[in-house]
Amino acid sequence: MLAAFRSLEHRNFRLYFAGQSVSLIGTWMQRLAVSWLVYSATHSSLLLGVVLFAGQIPMLLLAPYGGTVADRYSRYRILLITQVAALGQAIVLAGLVLSGYYNTWVVAGLSLLLGTINAFDIPARQSLLVELVDDPTHLPNAIALNSTMVNLARLLGPAVAGALLTLLGAGPCFAVNALSFGAVIGSLLLLRLVPRPPRPRRPGAWEGLREGWAYLRQAPALRRQLLLMAGLSFCALPYGTLLPVFAQDVFHGAAGTFGLLNSVAGAGALAGALYLASRPAGGSQRRLISWAGLGFCVSLLGLALSPRLGVGLAFVGLGGVGMMLFIAGTNTFVQTHVPDHLRGRVLSYYVMAFQGMQPLGSLLVGWLARHLGAPHTVLLQGAAGLLVVLVLGRGARRALVAPAVVAEPA
Repeated sequence: MLAAFRSLEHRNFRLYFAGQSVSLIGTWMQRLAVSWLVYSATHSSLLLGVVLFAGQIPMLLLAPYGGTVADRYSRYRILLITQVAALGQAIVLAGLVLSGYYNTWVVAGLSLLLGTINAFDIPARQSLLVELVDDPTHLPNAIALNSTMVNLARLLGPAVAGALLTLLGAGPCFAVNALSFGAVIGSLLLLRLVPRPPRPRRPGAWEGLREGWAYLRQAPALRRQLLLMAGLSFCALPYGTLLPVFAQDVFHGAAGTFGLLNSVAGAGALAGALYLASRPAGGSQRRLISWAGLGFCVSLLGLALSPRLGVGLAFVGLGGVGMMLFIAGTNTFVQTHVPDHLRGRVLSYYVMAFQGMQPLGSLLVGWLARHLGAPHTVLLQGAAGLLVVLVLGRGARRALVAPAVVAEPA
């Protein structure tokens, strides 16, 4: 069991893990509160999809540029700057909601700002992991523990947010998120990182993007896995957009029900992340990724057909397991098959496939739910996801040969 936490032997990763664990609880509280605030005020699944679209579309448009920036400059400094910027966004949102001077479009605009910050934050954050562990063989474990941290926060954040939403409303959720940034910024300031050797040549932004894409063109295994991620991110992963609708209109609950659905999904994802962390280094990821994707899509079919809350919770929990094994397994595969000097650029394509496609799916899901209802929409999502995994997953397994290692340009 101790092997599941082996990357915590490294001081820098321990500090990062502790600070992020606190901050991410606030992040999940804010995500939950934004969805509940918008749907409670508008009762429109379409507007809910629009707000989530605004928060995620910068990933699609800017993440490749963010990855190039992460490879050109200090990933640590980029992460510190983006965290301070996200703190500012959280303070403004909390102040507006607590004072009552906000509307749906203000929330959408601030979500767009946060998405823009995240387009630079996430490639730098993912690329920095390799610098936080001194032993390269511990990198897969660090990635799995990072996913564990995210999903522990996903379990605790919605539970706390559900209670606060019921008792005090959305404003305190945003205030707690703003306060939680103190932990991550403090932990970043305490890191002791070995300076990366200066690159003899720093490509321009567009040249960097071309270099990242050129690497993917000669790495069919990575390219297939990213296409599979993009497909599921578009058609299946945005099911979370409709959880407020399931909580209120399908299961006839309130904010506590919404928090419970999110917490159970987080508990399932946490179990999946812990399983990944306990796997021995060097284990094959390819079969796991495909089976996890299939399991997640089957769970969506079960949720769509659930006659009552208890059954729905069971399928949401199983879906959390499959979703996390798929996402973290893909991340691990990408990180362990890319040279460090291209890490930020290739990971930016992963971010674009994972989080950049979800806003397009959220917008479509919100529109479909308006016309078909939430259960029928999730049923379509599960069926489409199964088709994507069966087609692209099979192709990914055929393409899985070790990609060529590209030497860093002199």
